[in-house]
Amino acid sequence: MNPPGPTAPRWRKSSRSGNTTNCVEVAPLDRTIGVRDSKNPGPALSFTRASFATFLAAR
Repeated sequence: MNPPGPTAPRWRKSSRSGNTTNCVEVAPLDRTIGVRDSKNPGPALSFTRASFATFLAAR
């Protein structure tokens, strides 16, 4: 029996994106938070949880 592999990230649209086509998606990853463009979901940025929390607090 093979051990379970990594699960796919659960991407969700940012609540700050609104109803426009300029949307970002976020997903909790193993030790980081992923951020990507919903129109081009290939590449993603990865932030530590602490730096992402600081980014959100700066709004």
